[in-house]
Amino acid sequence: MKQNYYDIDIEKIPNHIAIIMDGNGRWAKSKFMPRTYGHKVGVETIRKIVKECSRLGVKYLTLYAFSTENWKRPQEEVSALMGLLVTYLKNELDELHKNNVKILTIGDISKLPDVCVDELEKSIEKTKNNTGVTLSLALNYGSRDDIKKAVREISKDVSDGKISVEDIDDEMISKHLYTKNIIDPDLVIRTSGEQRLSNFLLWEIAYSEFYFTDIHWPDFDEENLQKAIYSYQKRDRRFGAVK
Repeated sequence: MKQNYYDIDIEKIPNHIAIIMDGNGRWAKSKFMPRTYGHKVGVETIRKIVKECSRLGVKYLTLYAFSTENWKRPQEEVSALMGLLVTYLKNELDELHKNNVKILTIGDISKLPDVCVDELEKSIEKTKNNTGVTLSLALNYGSRDDIKKAVREISKDVSDGKISVEDIDDEMISKHLYTKNIIDPDLVIRTSGEQRLSNFLLWEIAYSEFYFTDIHWPDFDEENLQKAIYSYQKRDRRFGAVK
């Protein structure tokens, strides 16, 4: 059984943690290894963090796995990332299902290789009735593209006379985003020292707490996750109000 490294209040665990998994390439470079090796080790970190979130009672875990901008990377690296996605799902699906994990995706997965789409659809179908932590994989995801998609869909509804401009509110916009079935993140974690959002959940994180760490994703472990949660629990979330 995993231990608690910090005095975490189990009653105040964030319901939704979103993570920008950064630093695989830099970690590999520091080891004089190819970037693809860093991604491979990064998958092991995913395994650990999913289990720890499940143990702690986190309800939603969203991982920024592949952005719309990541297609600009070398083809060899993109192919390796797609291969790792398939391998992860094939190797972990039974264990994830056994542990009551529900798998979702956000982003336009239709642009992924067919073998990736097939494994994702299989994983989503198998775990659809699970009630534990929801693991949401952001794949071919970009928040600006998501918001543009929502605007186009709502504009068409207005044009078709289904709704009026006055009907448009925050709730309606949220319902047209990929995250329509997921609550907004309470805590956003970014590894590897960068302090930017990189087009990730821009609408949804309006009132999220941010936690940045210099640790590269392959070295991020259960203790680091607990440290982020401990920091989150020490903050006073006011959501724009005065307390």
